[in-house]
Amino acid sequence: MTRAVPARVWAAGALIGITLLLLPFALSYAGTAWVRIANFAILYVLLALGLNIVVGFAGLLDLGYIAFYAVGAYVYALLASPHFGLHLPFWVILPIGAAVAGLFGVMLGAPTLKLRGDYLAIVTIGFVEIIRIFLNNLSRPVNITNGPQGVSRIDPFSVGGFSFAKNEKILGIDFSGPMKYYYLLLAVMLLVIVINIRLQDSRIGRAWEAIREDETAARATGINTTAIKLLAFAMGATFGGVAGGMFSAIQGFISPESFVLVESVMVVAMVVLGGMGNIWGVVLGALLLSFVPEILRWTVEPLQRLMFGRMLVEPEVIRMLLFGLALVLVMLFRPAGLLPSAVRKRELSGRMP
Repeated sequence: MTRAVPARVWAAGALIGITLLLLPFALSYAGTAWVRIANFAILYVLLALGLNIVVGFAGLLDLGYIAFYAVGAYVYALLASPHFGLHLPFWVILPIGAAVAGLFGVMLGAPTLKLRGDYLAIVTIGFVEIIRIFLNNLSRPVNITNGPQGVSRIDPFSVGGFSFAKNEKILGIDFSGPMKYYYLLLAVMLLVIVINIRLQDSRIGRAWEAIREDETAARATGINTTAIKLLAFAMGATFGGVAGGMFSAIQGFISPESFVLVESVMVVAMVVLGGMGNIWGVVLGALLLSFVPEILRWTVEPLQRLMFGRMLVEPEVIRMLLFGLALVLVMLFRPAGLLPSAVRKRELSGRMP
């Protein structure tokens, strides 16, 4: 017998839905740049949800996740730009990019099945650096990635004559390109959240949790730990590939400098800050670490000029200082994250059932 959903839950859901639908119009009053920031925040949510499968569900520390983001981005760029003269539609390229990224996930997972913790982290760091170096150097003798110059003039998403990059009126309402991308990204994000929830509640999700808690015990109960761990790498990489393809289309230009190790560390911080293993916590962590640094970037300089009459410290320095301080405080006082999963919270508190 299913329990009735309380009215306050429906009301909260409706309020959040209306807010998300109206958000780009509110942000556009402050400038199109803020709509673009919202789009990149959703991309980070997609990345954090993908990494949460590997780190949060399966307990495998992956610091090279941005490599799969790069693979998806480059697959889209090479198949939808004048670089090879191919201009395939996005609904064809995105699944290809997701599949290639998933294959790279298996390639990373297969040699590292016996590694855990720090050793696995070191290997994944090496993996992301290998991908970046390949992207930088695969321009000779055959020009595949165009090296450090990157790939430009990448096709935006379009369906027939409808392009997501152009400003136009729809039902008498002005929609900019970033606003149209926002709604597309929002739909993809909701789909990925639903997939994550279904995965977490499935037998596969319970197998991931068993491996995270005790791999030896999980193997003793009959779980094929090799296949399940490879599936975690492949599923997480697939979401990263989808996010990379969408990033490529939105930007219209990519280069290896967009996929450095710092980006991987940022995504890991989003998962840890929000709460590993908790889907909604990961979403919260991704949104906070996407929006708050940008708010600081836009407010630090005016505040210094107002208080001191001139700029004493570069905004980027203060932004990273406050960002690091916030992470330290959260880890000291909320080590399980802002919205931890019930299991993770019990682990850290020492109160096991």
